[in-house]
This record gives sequence, structure tokens and C-alpha cells, in this order.
Amino acid sequence: MSRAVFEERLFAVLKWLSIVFFVVITLFPLIYMFGLSFRSIQELLLHPARLFPPWEQIKSLVTYKEVLGSGLTGGQGFGVFVKNSAIVSVATVIVTTTLAIFAAYAAARMRFSGKKAISWGILLVYLFPAVVIAIPLFVLFSKVGLRSSLTGLVIVYLAQTIPVALYMLRSHFETIPASLEEAGLIDGLSRFGVIRKITLPLSAPAIAAVALYIFMIAWNEFLFALLFLIERRDLWTVALGLQQMNTVEVPKTLLMAGSVIVTLPVIILFFAAERFLTEGLTAGGVKG
Repeated sequence: MSRAVFEERLFAVLKWLSIVFFVVITLFPLIYMFGLSFRSIQELLLHPARLFPPWEQIKSLVTYKEVLGSGLTGGQGFGVFVKNSAIVSVATVIVTTTLAIFAAYAAARMRFSGKKAISWGILLVYLFPAVVIAIPLFVLFSKVGLRSSLTGLVIVYLAQTIPVALYMLRSHFETIPASLEEAGLIDGLSRFGVIRKITLPLSAPAIAAVALYIFMIAWNEFLFALLFLIERRDLWTVALGLQQMNTVEVPKTLLMAGSVIVTLPVIILFFAAERFLTEGLTAGGVKG
């Protein structure tokens, strides 16, 4: 056997061993978390090494009913937390995406004084760590009455997500040939019509990727949710509710059920938009 053939076969084996290794270390924690989320604490203590729960416990969904149930019935109130997180995340996605589309289009296509300074300012805002602006926003929102409200939390998330959304979309809009839009203008379209009929359809993957990115930030965010909503349990989001469950009084199987509830929407959305996400994240990468 020649050296070239030996190296080719060796690297082929190493490639598959690496793939199997990374798949196992990635999936095993998720599988174990799903398995624990269906088990009662008594069954876990009796059979700690069991990976998959009995079918009766899976079918009963006892842990999930307890986690999603309201506090009045002895549950953890995750049903309300999921509703609050859905409201905040969807509102953040809609407002951020809408504003970022028009702002990014203006930054990519329009000519105005201070355009370069504004572009750098957008990146500068994005580079600020969240903890730096947390205290000033807490004081400001306390004075204007927006603290302890989902509206205030949405406004904070807009400040976090609009800069990066604008930057990502601007890079993509710059890759679309300007001649296509000029042809639309010659055919009688208004500038708004050009955006709606030419720019947006060509940018659908990038917009989907940005929307998914914004949703993940708003759904998982913890610092501002803790800072603004800690006094109002009825307004807690899932990230805040999950952290408050991590105590010795709450069985770990319930904590795992809460973790699954927090993780599942992001996984479903990721696989639903995986094709758009891949195309959108790479679009504009060369020119941006």
C-alpha cells in the first residue's frame, strides 16, 4: 500500500470518527435532558442510571403539567411565562425587522451627509456591553413608568437588536445590483414599490435569518428581564422563570421540563428556517 493511499484511508476513518464524536457529545446532553424531563423525582431516585423513562410517564406528561400549571394549582406558572416571552419576542421581531429594513436600505442606497459616521455609530452602539447601559435604562424607565412592563422590555430589546439587524441587512442590500432597482424606477415604480417588489423578495433569506436571530436574543435574554420584571411575577419571561426554578425546593426533573420548554421553540424555528438561515448568514459576506 502506498503512502498516499494509506493517508487517504486514514483521514477517511478519522473524518467519520470525528463526526460521530461531535454528534454524540452534542446530542447526548439534549437526549438526557429530554429523558429527565418526563421522569418523576421518585422514579429518578430509584433508577438513576436509566436513560429513557417508562412509556407510562411519557404519556402522562406529569412534569410538564406541573411546570406549565399556574401557581394557584401548585404549578410553576410556565404557561404565563411562555405567553409573556412570545409577546415580547414576536413584538421585538416585527418592530426590529421593519425598522431595520428601511434603515438598512437607506444606508445602502441613499446618499446623505454623515452617512459614513452614522454607519460607524451603528457598529459602536452594537459594541457596547449590555451591563453598561443596564443601570441608566433602569433609572430612566423608573422615572417614565416603563419599568415592570413588557413594553419597556421590548424597547430595551429594540435598542439591542436594531444595530446588528441593520448592519446585517445593509451588507445584504449592497450585494443586490442597483441596476435592478433602477430598472424598476424607470418602469414607473416608486421607491417604496422598488423595495416591496424587488428588494424584499430578493432579500427573503437574509430577512428570515435576521428575524430568527432577533427572536433567539429576545427569547433567551435574562439580564434585562431580571432587572425590569423581578417585582412582577405575572410578567416574567421563560428565561427568568427558569432561573428562579433552580433551587433545592424544586425537583431537577421539573427544571429539565422547564429547560425543554425554553429550548423547543428555538429548535423548531431553527429547523423550519434552516435553509434561509444558511443562505442569509452567508449572503453579503464578501461585500460587507
